[in-house]
Amino acid sequence: MRVLKVATCSLNQWAMDFDNNMTNIKESLRRAKAAGAAIRLGPELEITGYGCEDHFMEPDTITHAWECLKELVTGDWTEGMLCSFGMPVSRGPELYNCQVLCLNRKILMVRPKMWLANGGGSSELRWFTAWKQAEPRLDDLLLPPDVAQAISQPTAPFGYGFIQFLDTAVAAEICMELFCPVQVHPELALNGVEVFMNASGSIHLVQKMERRLRTITTAMSARGGVYMYSNHIGCDGARLYYDGCSCIVANGDVVAHGQQFSLKDVDMVIAQVDLDKVVNLRRSPSSYKEQASCKNKVPSIFVPHKLCHSFKLQNSISTPIKVEYPCREEEIAMGAACWLWNYLRRSGASGFLLPLSAEVETCSVAAIVACMCQLVVKEIENGDEQVKADAVRIGHYSDGQFPTNAKQFTKRIFFTVFMGTDTSNEASSSSKQHSRVVAEEIGAWHLDVAIDGVVSALLSLFQTLIIPKKRQENGSTDIIDKSAIAKIRSRTRMVVAFTLASLLPWIHHKSGFYLVLSSTTADQGLSGNLTKYGCSSGDINPIGSINMKDLRSFLKWAAVNLGYSSLAQTDQTNTLESLERGMTEEELSTYGRLRKIFHCGPVSMFENLCEKWGANMSPTQIAHKLKHFFKSYSINRHKMTILTPSYIMESQSCEDNRIDQRQILYNPEWAYQFRKIDQLVQQLDAEEEEEALPNPQIKNS
Repeated sequence: MRVLKVATCSLNQWAMDFDNNMTNIKESLRRAKAAGAAIRLGPELEITGYGCEDHFMEPDTITHAWECLKELVTGDWTEGMLCSFGMPVSRGPELYNCQVLCLNRKILMVRPKMWLANGGGSSELRWFTAWKQAEPRLDDLLLPPDVAQAISQPTAPFGYGFIQFLDTAVAAEICMELFCPVQVHPELALNGVEVFMNASGSIHLVQKMERRLRTITTAMSARGGVYMYSNHIGCDGARLYYDGCSCIVANGDVVAHGQQFSLKDVDMVIAQVDLDKVVNLRRSPSSYKEQASCKNKVPSIFVPHKLCHSFKLQNSISTPIKVEYPCREEEIAMGAACWLWNYLRRSGASGFLLPLSAEVETCSVAAIVACMCQLVVKEIENGDEQVKADAVRIGHYSDGQFPTNAKQFTKRIFFTVFMGTDTSNEASSSSKQHSRVVAEEIGAWHLDVAIDGVVSALLSLFQTLIIPKKRQENGSTDIIDKSAIAKIRSRTRMVVAFTLASLLPWIHHKSGFYLVLSSTTADQGLSGNLTKYGCSSGDINPIGSINMKDLRSFLKWAAVNLGYSSLAQTDQTNTLESLERGMTEEELSTYGRLRKIFHCGPVSMFENLCEKWGANMSPTQIAHKLKHFFKSYSINRHKMTILTPSYIMESQSCEDNRIDQRQILYNPEWAYQFRKIDQLVQQLDAEEEEEALPNPQIKNS
C-alpha cells in the first residue's frame, strides 16, 4: 500500500501586500509540515495575490514575487515536502501565470497556465500570455541571478509536463484548465499521473460551489486519481469574494473539504490517501488501458525522491465525507458578510454607516452587517486571534476587553440613520418607526434626522435664482416638478450620510471614518431606477448584484435564521418605482439574465420572451414591454459608470467596471433592432391568424 499524505489550503491574501501573503503562506507550510504532509498546495498567484490587475504589468511586482520565492526556497520550508507556489513569471516579453514546484531547496518545475480565465470578473488575457505549444514540451527558464546564486541552480524546466517521483507521478492543473472543454488532466492521467494539484483563484457566485465540486468528483471517478484543489478565501482588494472550499478528492470521493465562508486567514485541508486504489480503478475498464497504450506523450522530470510511506495503523486512510451545500439565501448572507468584514478590517475604517428605512433593500443590508458581527464573535469564541485583534482595534476596546456578544459589537461598529422629510406623512412615520425597531433589534447605534430644512434651503435658493426670471418671461410661477424635488431629497440624503460618516467618529471619540453602505440592487441599476449621486451612492454596496426577488426571499430567511424577527415585518409589498414604468421585478430579473448571462440583444431576447411568456401575452404585448425596457436601459446606462463598488455574487450584475463592459451612450430608439422585432411580430401574428382559420379539408370531409 502506497500511502500519501497531502495538504491543501485556502489563504486570505491581499493583492500587493507581500508581507501579509508571506505570513499566510508560511503558516500554511508550518501546519502542513506539522501534519507530516508530503505535498503542500497553495492557491493561484498566492505570493502576489490574485487581484493585482494592472500591477502585474509593473516589473516591481515580478521582482518582489521572485524575492519572496527565494526566501521560501532557501529556508527549510520545502525540505522533504513538495510545495507548489503561485506567482507571475516573465520570460522575455511574455508574462505567465505560473505554479512553481519546489522540493528540498530546489525549483523542480515552473508550470505556466495554458488556458486563461477571461470574463465574469477575470481579465487574465489583459496581463498574461497563455502557454500554447504545438506539442507538449519543457524549456529551460533562466532564473533571476540572485535566485540562481542562492539555490545554486541557473535554470529550471518551464512548460507543460509532470514530475515522476520514485513512487508516484504528480502534475499541476491550474484553475480554468479544469473547466475547459478540453481539460488537461485526462492526458496526464493516461501518462501515469496519479496526483493532480489545482491552484485556483475562484470567486464566489451563488450556487457555484456545487458545480465546481461536481466537476472535480466526476473527473476523478471517471479516470481515477487524487485531486488537490486550493483556492483563495476572502476579499483581496476588489469587488469579489473568493470562497475557499479547498478540497481533496480521491477516485471521485471527497475525503476532505475546507470552509466556504470563513474569516480565517489560513484554512488547512489535510488527507491521507491510498494511491494503490488509483491503480486498481484505472485497471478496471479495458478502454482506459487501451487509450493509455496509445497516448500522446507528455514530457516529465524525474526526481529520485519518495513521497509515499507504508501503511500504519495509527494513521488511517481518509474516508469519504458528505458535503453540505448552503441554500441560496444563506450564501447571500454569508458571502456578503465575509466580504464586508475583509473590507472593513483592511480599509482603516472604524465602522459602517447605513441610511436605513423600512424598505427591503436597506433592511437587507442591515441584516448582512448583523450577520457579519455574529460571524466575528463566533470566530473569536473559536480562538481566532487575528479576528479578535481586528475586532478589538475596529471596536476600540481597551483594558483587555474584546467582543463577546454580537449585539454589543454591532453597537460599536454599525451606525444607522433614518432621514425623513415629512413627519406628518403616515408612510414616513411608519418607515421611521420600523427603521428604529430594526436598528434596536440588531444592536445598531441609530439616529433620526429630519432633512426638511436642508431641502427647503435648496428649493429657496432655486426660487430666488429662477422664479423671478421665469415670471418676467411668461408670468408663470408653476410649482417645481415633483420628480425634481425627489431627486433633491435623494441627493441631500447622500450629502448628510457622508457628513455623518466623517463627523460621527469624532462625536464617538474615535479615530478614522465610517464607510457609507449603499443599498442599490441589480434591478435598480438595470432599470435606472436610482438618482445619480443620490442616496444610491456610498463607499461600498453588499447587494449590488442581487435582484429584488432574491432579496425578498433572503430577508424572510434572515428573520428566522439570524434571529431578527423585526425583519419579517419589513414591507414586502413595497415594490420598485420601476413598476410605474411598466416593468415588474420578475420581468426585470428576466431581462437581466437574458441580457448579461445569455448575451441576448433586443431581437434574440424577444424570441426568448415569446417562448417564455407566450402563453400569457401576445407578441405585440411582449414587443411593447421589451422596447420599453431597452429604451429605459439606454437612457439610464450612464448611471452605471458611477455605481457604488458592489460585491459581485451574481453574474447578472450591470456594474460598468470590468463586470459589464458596454457603451454608456446609446441611441435609445434602437431603430434597426426594433424594426426587426416589428417584422417578427407581424410574422407571428400572421401565423396565429392562419392557424385560427378553419381547415377546408376537414370541412369537406
